[in-house]
Amino acid sequence: MKRGTGLVCTLCLALGTAAYAQQALPSAYELIFGLFSPNPDPNEGLTTFLSTLVPMGGTAESMGMAYTAVASDASFLEINPAGSALLERTELALYHNNWIADTRIEGAVYAVRFGTLGLAAGGKWLYLPFTERDDFGQRVSGGYYSEALAIGNVSLHLFPGYYFYGISLGANIKLAYRSFPDYSDNEGTVIPGSGASQSAAAIMADFGAITRFDLFKLYSSRTKNMSLGLAVKNVGLPVQGDPLPTVATVGMAYSFFRPILISADLSFPINLVDPSLSERPYWGIGYRMTITDFWSLRAGFLVKGGNPRLSVGASIALSPMTLEVNYTLDLITQFTPLNRISIEARFDMGDMGRASKAATVDSLYIAGLEAYAAGDLEKAVEYWDKALALDPYFDPAREARDNAVAALEMIKRIQELQTLD
Repeated sequence: MKRGTGLVCTLCLALGTAAYAQQALPSAYELIFGLFSPNPDPNEGLTTFLSTLVPMGGTAESMGMAYTAVASDASFLEINPAGSALLERTELALYHNNWIADTRIEGAVYAVRFGTLGLAAGGKWLYLPFTERDDFGQRVSGGYYSEALAIGNVSLHLFPGYYFYGISLGANIKLAYRSFPDYSDNEGTVIPGSGASQSAAAIMADFGAITRFDLFKLYSSRTKNMSLGLAVKNVGLPVQGDPLPTVATVGMAYSFFRPILISADLSFPINLVDPSLSERPYWGIGYRMTITDFWSLRAGFLVKGGNPRLSVGASIALSPMTLEVNYTLDLITQFTPLNRISIEARFDMGDMGRASKAATVDSLYIAGLEAYAAGDLEKAVEYWDKALALDPYFDPAREARDNAVAALEMIKRIQELQTLD
């Protein structure tokens, strides 16, 4: 019953916000637009394959794309490739995003982790209808303009431990293809294969890193409350003379209170053909509040050039599926703002026994402490050896084992000295 109530609230939140924005936000739109648009970026729009910067949806979009240091679900694939080695569970996510006008985006991501190794694969398809008309308004040709992107991901969590979190490093390889429909000549005759001359393919790569630690933590939890992330995305050769939309991003995320997470990203576009033509830096901030274990709310604000973008989202977990609904108000340079809705269905496919193994490790560790307190050091070492065999990165068991072994060696040495006497 509670989950059903959460689902209704989630849908009402998204739809209600959209309705409110359409009726009550023109004045707010004018205010925000006036704050951020006086100096538009003259270098904006000089790159190609801009679909790489358009989100499929999910948590990353609802948090204003300020997700570089968060990367806690399948949304990481577009933001920071280091995220797959840190995922708690195997995930399959499906996305649908109603973008600008008739533009649609469909996407899918599958991510899995084996110990400290993370792997993921995904892709998205942006498409919009194209119709060419002659001087008399008659339809001459038509079809779809589309950009398709396939992504392969690998990441590795280096130096993990109980006290020092370590660092996760990851990389994506991307294959992109842009498809144009055929168009007509000056006489209105469709030129066969003309769209192919504008179509193109590209290969690009992403690189990322994430680390986490505790900072001014006011609550008890093994989860680190501070994260730092770095990502460089869309690195590759020019396509038909145009640079790819390469961008370097630094991000942070901080949880000062267990249910609340705030994040911020600062991005630096890089024109690899002519760095002097790089776009201006842009930034985004995000907010996430966990209300219950199955319901959370999010919000974000992204400012890129003269284009402020407000977003809100909510998720409801209907095990094994989590439904994410996002609403975005895009305050672009036109008379009325654009309102968009995106939906994600994310499926929990298990954790490969990691939670069960962690519980066993904790039990063995505690059993070792009890044996140590009872004076049975050899039994304590035996318990801690078993714990470390399951999780070699569980530092408390290693420290306790080292102390017990040192104590046993000292006892043995004292016994030897007594024998000599």
